[in-house]
Amino acid sequence: MVAAGFFAMAVFWVVNVPVADMLSEPSPEADMVSQAILGVTVRPIEKRGEWMRVQTPDGYRGWVLISGLAHRGEPYAQASPAWIDSLFANIYYEPDVTARRPLLTAPYDAKLELAEKPENEDQRWIRVELPDGRHAWIQRGDLRFDDQALSIGETLALARRFIGLPYLWGGVSSFGFDCSGFTQMLCRRRGIYLPRDAGPQAQWEGMQAIRRADLEAGDLLYFGESEDKITHTGMYIGGGKFIHATAYRRPAVQISRLDDPHWSRLLVACRRPKGETQ
Repeated sequence: MVAAGFFAMAVFWVVNVPVADMLSEPSPEADMVSQAILGVTVRPIEKRGEWMRVQTPDGYRGWVLISGLAHRGEPYAQASPAWIDSLFANIYYEPDVTARRPLLTAPYDAKLELAEKPENEDQRWIRVELPDGRHAWIQRGDLRFDDQALSIGETLALARRFIGLPYLWGGVSSFGFDCSGFTQMLCRRRGIYLPRDAGPQAQWEGMQAIRRADLEAGDLLYFGESEDKITHTGMYIGGGKFIHATAYRRPAVQISRLDDPHWSRLLVACRRPKGETQ
């Protein structure tokens, strides 16, 4: 463990790169257990050399490179937040798409702080402040300015935007999702904060069990050998179909049918968030 004084130097640690990989050990050779995207505030736990073990807001822990974090004395993007609403968005050094290459490319739902509020709805370029204090520019069409919970219909429309994006073990961003990272993101946009992994999601106290015959759009599906050995998840979209991020056959976000023998055999649990109306 590291001395407490190290963490006292900065009250808030914020992801300052498009996506920070969270590894099981402080080594580039370790496996990836999850990720944290730009603008997420993490809790520091332990430091070893260039690595820091952190905890994300959903309680997940892993090792990240300290170079991908910014340390701040105040919270990031609370007073004037904005979120990436495109699947990917370029952030520029200056308000010009031709003058220089992008400073970085951020994934969907990355959080930014507005350096100044737009003067009008037609203002093309928005100046933002990155977690490390640098100012940069992004086009208004790539942003949304509120984080209102989506309806089930809106969530399903959002889910379809990701079709064809790659599957990535441990992935939680539009650069690559794993199954539970994808359903967690979709539910978060509905105002539902699920655990990170599929098994804990199915057992989460905020879920109610439902029968397969009672499935409705927006319900969650869990697959595996049994309810105690869940290995996959997806979201039901109606008509006997579900959307999910899978490495089966074609590693991508895709729509599959529940009557496919492969998935029908593995379906072990159907869940609906408690208190949610269809």
